[in-house]
Amino acid sequence: MRKLPPLAQLRAFEAAARHLSFQAAASEFALTPTAISHQIRRLEQYCGLPLFRRRPRPIMLTPAGAALYPVIRDGLDSFAGALAALKVPVAQRQLRVTTTNAFASKWLVPRLSLWREAQPGIALEVIGTDAVLNLPAGEADLAVRYMNTPPPDLAAHELVRDTFVAVCSPGTLPEGESLRSFSQLRGQTLIHDYWSPADATAPTWKRWLAEASKTASDVPRMDEMKHLSFREEAHAIDAALAGQGILIVSDVLVARELADRTLVRALEFSLPGYGFFVTFAPARANDSAVKAFLAWICHVA
Repeated sequence: MRKLPPLAQLRAFEAAARHLSFQAAASEFALTPTAISHQIRRLEQYCGLPLFRRRPRPIMLTPAGAALYPVIRDGLDSFAGALAALKVPVAQRQLRVTTTNAFASKWLVPRLSLWREAQPGIALEVIGTDAVLNLPAGEADLAVRYMNTPPPDLAAHELVRDTFVAVCSPGTLPEGESLRSFSQLRGQTLIHDYWSPADATAPTWKRWLAEASKTASDVPRMDEMKHLSFREEAHAIDAALAGQGILIVSDVLVARELADRTLVRALEFSLPGYGFFVTFAPARANDSAVKAFLAWICHVA
């Protein structure tokens, strides 16, 4: 007979170790930090060793805690994956895929008819959100994450890597053709969408113009153009399609619009982009529905 501490103690330890914060672990379970601390104290009594260094702050794992954490994490992930797979047969359950609002709107949703043709027995729920959902905790089955490198704690397959290009409606440009020089940007409206100020590689107009200035002498200043800003990238793309200005955007998101020339390149200058990664909890690697979606989206991409 296995002798194990209560599951509540293991879950409290895993969350606190993952966040390196009793407060964040408490928020995850709708408990107080004191309750989390109490559960971990009881686990430390069971082990006979301290698992966290609580002073000085922030808390840190002890060598014993660092050795225990990946074992508990992987075990809980395995439990969650096995239980999710047992809930209902694959042919009857819904596969939940989360991704950014822009990728869902501009890339995934237009291709869903191909998924229904390939896998008519697996219903797909698309969760468009720019929040990062917790896959091991079961908040979604898969995610298409947009980042420079894959997340280290998830299984990940890179679909494609993009490039940031300046695009607009053909009617925005003289004769519908690309601008011949950077100086022709003067007086144009630049469309902006939101990027975190902490991201030094974000494809903002400020960075685009600064990079262009390294190789060209006729790049105008920001104050020589008009400006239109959006919080949502999909809205910025809609504004470009409507002829309201020039937008810097991922060539993956607007591949169809560039192909049918509802959008055109305003200038040939571009910036390197990020990768689109299909990710899922390692415990779900043998889930037939997850494998089916991975195979399908890699083929389509």
